[in-house]
Amino acid sequence: MALPPMNSPLSRRTLLRTLGAGTLIGGLAGCGVRPAYVSAADRAATDVSATEKRLTWANWPLYIDTDDADQTRRPTLEAFQKRTGISVDYVEEINDNDEFFGKISPALMNHQRTGRDLIVISDWMCARFVRLGWVQEMDRAHQPNVTKYLDPLLRSPAFDPGRKFTVPWQSGITGIAYNRRRLGREIRHVSDLWASDLKGRVTLLSGLDEAFALLMQGNGVDITRWTADDFHTICDQVEKQIDRGQIRRFTGNDYIKDLSSGDVLACQAYSGDVIQLQADDPDIRFVVPEEGAELWSESLMVPNLARHKTNAERLIDYYYEPEVAAELATWVNYVCPVPAAQDILASSKDEDTAALAEDPLIFPDRAMRRRLAIARDITSEERVEFAKRWNAIAGL
Repeated sequence: MALPPMNSPLSRRTLLRTLGAGTLIGGLAGCGVRPAYVSAADRAATDVSATEKRLTWANWPLYIDTDDADQTRRPTLEAFQKRTGISVDYVEEINDNDEFFGKISPALMNHQRTGRDLIVISDWMCARFVRLGWVQEMDRAHQPNVTKYLDPLLRSPAFDPGRKFTVPWQSGITGIAYNRRRLGREIRHVSDLWASDLKGRVTLLSGLDEAFALLMQGNGVDITRWTADDFHTICDQVEKQIDRGQIRRFTGNDYIKDLSSGDVLACQAYSGDVIQLQADDPDIRFVVPEEGAELWSESLMVPNLARHKTNAERLIDYYYEPEVAAELATWVNYVCPVPAAQDILASSKDEDTAALAEDPLIFPDRAMRRRLAIARDITSEERVEFAKRWNAIAGL
């Protein structure tokens, strides 16, 4: 089985580089000025799913299975359309959370349709949409597979208890990647990044939402309930490491290039990227530190005034069938939100496909699962202050 291209969709998690328009709206809401908020009574449009068998789905590029011989074909999506008769306009238009926020926020804040029935964005951005009342609560009567098969670890993030408004599309882990051969030892703790033999050979993620949780976990913080003091403590620590020359630079997903070349020996990294790197260099390791690592998701949501809500809910539920989730997992290679897909892959006659069932970065084992947690998101009240400090540290 061929691995997906190195520029996979979640490689685009290089986000929140400035205090952009999205932050401004969140900040206004946090200050008690709520012109953008939409009440529950004003979120739904007349659902025409019964008479219009179609929907529009906005997703990230390279974030769905494709046919090896014809990259324009998407086998699982084609199977859904054939089974249900629902035509799906699949649009690969999301390259950055803030950019997409800026694209559709004018319509949502002005109570207008976005032209999309289903979108996929990172959970930290989903939190903003949920708080602003820009997405509709899903009808679980249309989603028995989600109810049955969604990974318990992902069922109730702080911003959306019970996942009423969001359903994970794919998940991943923010941990530490390192080159075992070049470093000559193992890494087991976040604090190992500050060892003297790594001076100038460490990178951290530049995005606030990507970087902070793992660093807090290194301090023993429960990231499901972290505080402002916890945040400022890690900022103080990172500033100290910058001053002593420990940190080479802050990166988006260009850490991949640094780690591959040997310019960097250890870095904050995403699990899915490392699976791809290991295909070319088995000396590259990914570790969930003993203190823990962050489990994150990019999730499906139905925006306000979507005209094909029921069709969208059916599509979401289709991808939670274990057989379909397994087929998608063989292509995407991130943490599968449907643990039941593991047995499907394990029974494959193809050795490469069956091996994926044993990969803890796709199906975390019991020991790893105990160390994973979903971070409490940054609230609108906190974001302006925290982003200002972090961006100054990261040079954004």
